[in-house]
Amino acid sequence: MRNRTVFAVFVMLAAMTAFVGPQALKGAAPRDPELIDAQGYQKLVEQYRGKPLLVNFWATWCEPCRHEYPMLNQLAKQYAPQGLKVVGVSLDDDGDLILMRRFLARYKPVFPNYRKQAGGEEAFRQAALAGWTGALPASVLYAKDGRQVGHVLGEGSRETYETAIRSLLAAGAN
Repeated sequence: MRNRTVFAVFVMLAAMTAFVGPQALKGAAPRDPELIDAQGYQKLVEQYRGKPLLVNFWATWCEPCRHEYPMLNQLAKQYAPQGLKVVGVSLDDDGDLILMRRFLARYKPVFPNYRKQAGGEEAFRQAALAGWTGALPASVLYAKDGRQVGHVLGEGSRETYETAIRSLLAAGAN
């Protein structure tokens, strides 16, 4: 009799989990990156005024971006204690949302990511970096006062990024 009661309780718990489990998982799922346009990008940069900032533009379809992103995540962890802020901006289209979600789940970035809103490509590129053609990956560095002080176009090596970050942090110390 006792075994039947234990079994019945177990079956009820399993059934409840089947109904409640998917709802609980939905609430725990990470949100998609916020959409931003050129104006949203400028607000984003302004939000980090007072801190040295590196903004990386990437997309899942960009092979060099996929190589560079894990390194940028490591650098973000390494230089966070010195005040560096890192932000990612995905240029993936709506049709690439599933790939973008998988990409972010795989690399578990320690920094926030945003996604460029469809349309207004030229205005967005010029807001990010004057003269930028949109080639990826691309990173823009901002001093504490919000001025652009450097950029890395194309896949940068760890040495390239570390030199740029150290220079950015040293400029902020003065």
